[in-house]
Amino acid sequence: MRSATYNEFGKPSDVLNLSDSPIPEPKANEVRVKTILSSIHNHDLLTIRGQYGFKPELPAIGGSEAVGIIDAVGSDVKDLKVGQRVAAASVQATWAEYFVAPEHMIFSVPDELKDEMAAQLIAMPLSALMLIEFLDLQSGQWVIHNAANGAVGKSLAMLAAARDINTINVVRSSDAVKELESLGIKNNINSSDEAWKDQVRKILGDDKISAAVDSIGGESSNDLLSLLGHGGTFASFGIMSGKPMVLDPTHIIFKQATLKGFWGSKISQEMSVENKQRLIDELVERGTSGNLKLPVEAVFDLADIIKAVNGKLQASKNGKVLLKA
Repeated sequence: MRSATYNEFGKPSDVLNLSDSPIPEPKANEVRVKTILSSIHNHDLLTIRGQYGFKPELPAIGGSEAVGIIDAVGSDVKDLKVGQRVAAASVQATWAEYFVAPEHMIFSVPDELKDEMAAQLIAMPLSALMLIEFLDLQSGQWVIHNAANGAVGKSLAMLAAARDINTINVVRSSDAVKELESLGIKNNINSSDEAWKDQVRKILGDDKISAAVDSIGGESSNDLLSLLGHGGTFASFGIMSGKPMVLDPTHIIFKQATLKGFWGSKISQEMSVENKQRLIDELVERGTSGNLKLPVEAVFDLADIIKAVNGKLQASKNGKVLLKA
């Protein structure tokens, strides 16, 4: 089968290549899926660089999320059948014509959900939904997050709104604000404006921020912490700046803030099938009703893997880049 493979860790466009790999055979508790579309996520690219929390054995096939059709099942598989259209995330080696995954990581998707949405439905939107529950956010409360025009950020804003949770979405350019507005997302703040924190306070009025989600690190972490309400929770989700978080201890002490780290992939793997199915059912409902929009920037054939992982494209994209097997 065709696959996007790497033999060493490094810059994705340097180490990835199109290879001819053996078609994998499912173990007793696994299914094999014939891939239709697979997503390219930031954590996939970090994995290839050797900079993620999980390091595969080399040589390795890239990718961790896809939609496809089951074409073989292991002897112990009970609830999935050959011919079912399914989605999977937090799995391995999806940038290929076939991949295998444990039954509990595979979920059936309805016909009304298009392939382009199903291929990216679980990883980022599920992370956003798990994050909402991780922070115990309730209807009427406020959450502030930076890098809000990223895949998780956009999903967080839309899924929170569907639960009547208020978001303040911090981005770093007017173009990013327009991008969020085009998706119907409200309360968007451009942090390049000098008085952006005053804009946040004006939106809040007498309310307080119950939770903050930091995906950047560096000084941006402290910016969010300074706006957090008393007794609030601060979650570290990512470190896009590559810099350690800078946090003023007076904010932590006198706000009596709680600091947590959130790793969606780990939480997803440890979550019960029933609980995950509950969240995925919500994602499917939000997706089919239009409350959740998942834009696509481009679709590339596997043979064009180098173009698909190009740094310039990945940095400027407004939607997900997908691979067609």
